[in-house]
Amino acid sequence: MDLELTDEQLQLQNAAIEFARSELNDDIIRRDHNEVFSTEGWRKCASFGVLGLPIPSEYGGMGLGITDVIAVMEGLGYGARDQGLLFSINAHLWTNSLPILVYGTSEQRQKYLPGLSSGDWIGANGASEPDAGSDVFSMRTRAERQGDCYVLNGAKTFVSNAPVAKLFVVYATVDPRLGPMGITAFLVERDTPGLTIAKPLEKMGLRTSPMAEIILDNCTIPVANRLGREGRGVAVFESSMEWERGCILANYLGLMRRQLESCIEHVRTRKQFGKPIGKFQSVANRVVDMKVRLDTCRPLVYRIGWLKQRNQPATMESAIAKLYVSESLVKSCADALQIHGGYGYMVEQGIERELRDALGSTLYSGTTEIQRNLIAKCLGI
Repeated sequence: MDLELTDEQLQLQNAAIEFARSELNDDIIRRDHNEVFSTEGWRKCASFGVLGLPIPSEYGGMGLGITDVIAVMEGLGYGARDQGLLFSINAHLWTNSLPILVYGTSEQRQKYLPGLSSGDWIGANGASEPDAGSDVFSMRTRAERQGDCYVLNGAKTFVSNAPVAKLFVVYATVDPRLGPMGITAFLVERDTPGLTIAKPLEKMGLRTSPMAEIILDNCTIPVANRLGREGRGVAVFESSMEWERGCILANYLGLMRRQLESCIEHVRTRKQFGKPIGKFQSVANRVVDMKVRLDTCRPLVYRIGWLKQRNQPATMESAIAKLYVSESLVKSCADALQIHGGYGYMVEQGIERELRDALGSTLYSGTTEIQRNLIAKCLGI
């Protein structure tokens, strides 16, 4: 497995770095404090092509393969300080646009993908429920077939992008007795009667990515808005998770690389007791640990792309990457803060924000504990 980027992939990545540096870092401290989603940043990302990276050109996208997308996402993570905006982009792409591309009908693709690729439509995903978080398939949201329509009733929580989204991929069961075989995916537009965007949710980190609960109260949609076959919602969900666990982690490869370079520069120039602090073994060891984590995380993420490009399953590999990279990210952010001492604890440095943002990575797209369960299942345990 060759993990070296091609010249074309390096060009894509470097272009993403320069774009993110120049266009996505404005006023981040204020926006993080006030939980402000950057509509302007979203539009800039759309113009740059980010929102259509894996979408074929016939639907307004760039038609890139997953390894190309991972390279671009790594570049965005390196250049952008707004991890919340990048999180919203990942939610939009992997839990909304990608499922439509893979499981949607020709009519659904034609109707929704151009708007999602251009950024005119923002996508969201309704899977988690107040009583069904990690156990997502114990959901209570019901979908009752009534002639040419489905009537949805239930509630979803932790819905990223909900306050600004125009299209939701919502999961509901057509029959709780069927267990996972009853789960079905649906496309629900924001202005559909019976869909209510409930209270916004305030978060510890990723505060520039809006989140809210949604309520479905006799929300009636046509059968044409079912995504995939009835009872195939688990396949839709798991497919989107493979992509999300790979590509969302790519952002953090970029962040970890930027942090490492910044810490190396800091320990070379910051002096205490008459010498650079990097000469103290306890400090140098933290930098070394950051380097080791980065170099062990990178092949785990790019292995997902390598497998998916060859149409091979990556369920276990994406779970391994999600588990290891998210835990490594938190440790490296904590090390970066410790290396910078009191200055790292200050808001203006941005390191404390990156640590707050990183902590969420061990929870979303399946918690660390769920990833271990998935890996054990794949091992036949």
